[in-house]
Amino acid sequence: MSSSIRTDADLDRPVWAALTTNQAHLGYGDALARRYDPDVAPFAALASETPAAYRALRQLLLPHEQVALLSGEPVGPVEGLHMTRVGVIHQMISTLGEAASADDEVIRLSDADAKEMLDLVRKTKPGPFGRRTHETGNYIGIRDGGHLIAMAGERMHVDRYLEISAVCVDEDYRGSGLAGRLMKALRGEIERRGETPFLHVFSDNLSAIALYERLGFELRRTFELTRIGHAGPDLGSGRSPSNALNQ
Repeated sequence: MSSSIRTDADLDRPVWAALTTNQAHLGYGDALARRYDPDVAPFAALASETPAAYRALRQLLLPHEQVALLSGEPVGPVEGLHMTRVGVIHQMISTLGEAASADDEVIRLSDADAKEMLDLVRKTKPGPFGRRTHETGNYIGIRDGGHLIAMAGERMHVDRYLEISAVCVDEDYRGSGLAGRLMKALRGEIERRGETPFLHVFSDNLSAIALYERLGFELRRTFELTRIGHAGPDLGSGRSPSNALNQ
C-alpha cells in the first residue's frame, strides 16, 4: 500500500472533511461539531473529541434524534448523550487507477428519478437513503423494461476523493453482475475527473468486501461506528442510523 493512502488526513476524518469543504451546503453546525441534514445522511462529526465538541453536537440533535459518528477508537461515556456501538467499519480505497470501458445500459439518474431511487432502496436496504441523498453527487442506474433495477452513487466528497455508496440491486436481478458493472462505471467517472474512489462497509459483510476486493479496492483503515442521541428515558424513538453505511 502506498504511503499516500496511509497518511491522507482527510480520509481519516471523511465526514468532517466533507462537511467543512465540498458538502458544507448539505449540513449545518459550527467550528466544534457538524452534521448532515437528516434528509441527506445520518452522519455527524467533531472537530476533536472534547467535552465542548460533544456539547456542541448535542445542540444539533432534536430530543429523540440520533446520528452516526465514525471514530478511530470506541467512544466512551459522555454526559447528556447516549452512545450505542454499532460495529466496525472498513474503509476501502480504489488502487487500480484504470478507466472502465463504457457501459451503454448505465444511465444517469436525476431529481426526476428520486421516487424510484427511494423505492429501490426501501426494497434492498443498502443503507440510509433519504429524499435528498441524491444531492450528494452523481447517481447512475440500470433499467429493465423501464423499471429501475440497480443503482449506485457518490456520497461523501473529500478533497481528491469520492465515496461510492448506495450500491443496490433488485432481488430478482441479483447474481447477474449489475453491482460490479455500476461500480466500475462510477469508478471510471470519478477517476476521469482526477479523483480517487473510496467506500465504507461493515467488517462482517464478507460478501460485499470480497466483491470490492475483486473490483480493485483494498482496506485502508477501520473505524468504530457509534449511534449517538440524547440521554433520556425514551431512547430509540428517533431516527436510527444503525445501517448508516454500505452493507
